Amino acid sequence: MRDTRELDEAVNRLADRLRAAPQSRLRQGAAAEGLALARELAALAQRLEGAPEVRVMPDAGVFAVGDQLAVAGADLAEALRAAARREGGPGPGRAAGAPGRAVPGGAPPVEPVEAVLADALARVRGAAERAGL
Repeated sequence: MRDTRELDEAVNRLADRLRAAPQSRLRQGAAAEGLALARELAALAQRLEGAPEVRVMPDAGVFAVGDQLAVAGADLAEALRAAARREGGPGPGRAAGAPGRAVPGGAPPVEPVEAVLADALARVRGAAERAGL
């Protein structure tokens, strides 16, 4: 698996922009976009970790969304690294569990780690664009 630096940097850049955005910009949709992304990244991390049920990140308000995004991104990056280690360490094509197979606890099938990383990066970039940040 590629390292998660690119994901870390993209998430932290957007989180910093959300923290620095004026209240008017946050209320015009940037905060909602950031919270939606934080929830998506948190759900991806929970699924990688084999959570039987995905818990939804609460809305802590427009001024907290940058921090929520940073935490969700860091959690996902760690879950990706842990999944790669469980599957024998870094390397292209390594998967968190066999693709398409259920993981213990009745969780849904797990995607290959590389696919989850690429999807997360695309989600972060898309959210930044939609938020205008």
